[in-house]
Amino acid sequence: MSLQGSTFKATIPAIGGGYEGKLSADGTTLNGTFTQGAPVPLNLVKATPSTEWTIPEPPPPPRVMAANANPAFEVATIKPSIPNSPGQAITVGRGGGNAFATLNTPLSELIKFAYGVHARQVTGGPSWLESDKFDILAKPDTPGIPNATQLKSMVQKLLAERFGLEFHREKRELSAYVITVDKAGVKMAKVDQNRGNLPGFGGRGPGSVGVNNSTMAEFADFLQARILDRPVVDQSGLTDRYDFTLEWKPDIAQLGPNAPALPQNIEDRPDLLTAMRQQLGLKVESTKAPVEVMVIDKVTKPTEN
Repeated sequence: MSLQGSTFKATIPAIGGGYEGKLSADGTTLNGTFTQGAPVPLNLVKATPSTEWTIPEPPPPPRVMAANANPAFEVATIKPSIPNSPGQAITVGRGGGNAFATLNTPLSELIKFAYGVHARQVTGGPSWLESDKFDILAKPDTPGIPNATQLKSMVQKLLAERFGLEFHREKRELSAYVITVDKAGVKMAKVDQNRGNLPGFGGRGPGSVGVNNSTMAEFADFLQARILDRPVVDQSGLTDRYDFTLEWKPDIAQLGPNAPALPQNIEDRPDLLTAMRQQLGLKVESTKAPVEVMVIDKVTKPTEN
């Protein structure tokens, strides 16, 4: 944050937000605009002894699951999603605890999540893998927040037990993207405190995503699952966790008629691969490589409980 004359500016990278306002001459009001996607007015008034409150202590770091644990879901409820309900999410530990939850999530997305693959790496299976969506609430049999490997392992067991998923693997030549560090160097903020085992990925509207506590391998999984049209391979050599916001100009034709309103600066943004180099210091190149493909042999619709 900065104050130059009466102009106050602040940026909040973790949520892709920012604020700019004018401080009054007597220092009691700050009138300005908060921006996180679309800008909205935000006017602030200085607190007085009668209106101020005690700032609470920050919460303790989340309790993590033992690294040598081999967890499974102790109990899991699977229900068909409410038709035409908005949104889609996969979360862990929301609201406390370590429960795994999904919202409006098709089995195809669960398979990509559990096995870290792109849609092109999954073949076979019935059409309802894409069309039928499920809400899942599952509780691990081990305390603490799992790491990414433990979480994927639990979901893999759930898919086998409740969906009867069986498959075999084959090697096929596929187009892929490879991530390396650009010659200008990394431009992302390294996480310097313990925030648990898992990353967070949040959409900020078309062509914008906020990333928290993520390794490059986890970011590559997110890109191939949600953004890019082919598998993504991390060859950056980066092992730390990072916070950053990425903004690019999306393909307007692919957004569809129900897409959110576009930000005012959308035409000024670079394409995705250029944005990754300019904003994150990551170079992305297209290549062909032998890639492992999952061929689904058997799958069934689950019972609810």
